[in-house]
Amino acid sequence: MASDRARAAHLRDPGFFLPVRVLSRLFRRRFLEELQRLHAGGKLKFFGKHAQLADARAFKAWLAPLRKAEWVVYAKRPFAGPQAVLAYLSRYTHRVAISNSRLLAQDERGVSFRWKDYRATGKTHYKVMTLSPQEFMRRFLLHVLPGGFHRIRHYGLLANGSCRASLATAREFLLTTPVPAAATGGAETVRTDPQAVRPAFICRHCGHAMVIVHSFAQGAAIRAPPPS
Repeated sequence: MASDRARAAHLRDPGFFLPVRVLSRLFRRRFLEELQRLHAGGKLKFFGKHAQLADARAFKAWLAPLRKAEWVVYAKRPFAGPQAVLAYLSRYTHRVAISNSRLLAQDERGVSFRWKDYRATGKTHYKVMTLSPQEFMRRFLLHVLPGGFHRIRHYGLLANGSCRASLATAREFLLTTPVPAAATGGAETVRTDPQAVRPAFICRHCGHAMVIVHSFAQGAAIRAPPPS
């Protein structure tokens, strides 16, 4: 019966790929299998009240209820398209684990900060938590990427893999030549050949290049030069 409903949904919606329940259970199995593999390889670390999960039997018993619980997998096309998803994610690329405005105190009790409880409403929506300095730093460092990982990757002209070739192409179009770092005592610089670069503004009367003396912002008042 379930397969008939899934087939009917697939026929109604050409963009339908898998039934949500099937996708949820597949994700649950793969996720728990990966956790088990990492634990067996000694790559999972446990601290505090969860230190006992370092034991293989205790970890297996801890995973057992998760295999029976229903997992929720959200696999729906975004309403505003992929650009809206990218705009949403881009707001978090430069954020740190916690902003300074949420830090309230640092005293003999530990570090106190404000956090948001989404299950509560009204004045109890925002709560205060106090942790020991060691626990606070441990949680903060969980947001630090491991070595070799990059939060932001550059593509196109700024990509590391093609940066050298891209710069060479850009210099070819701009008619510029690089100056070796040894000649400048630092990083490589670019020297522009004044004979090769055509001026942007040429006087139509005399044919000479026009020199920009000053630029005025839009709406700014134009003042006369001071008297000599």
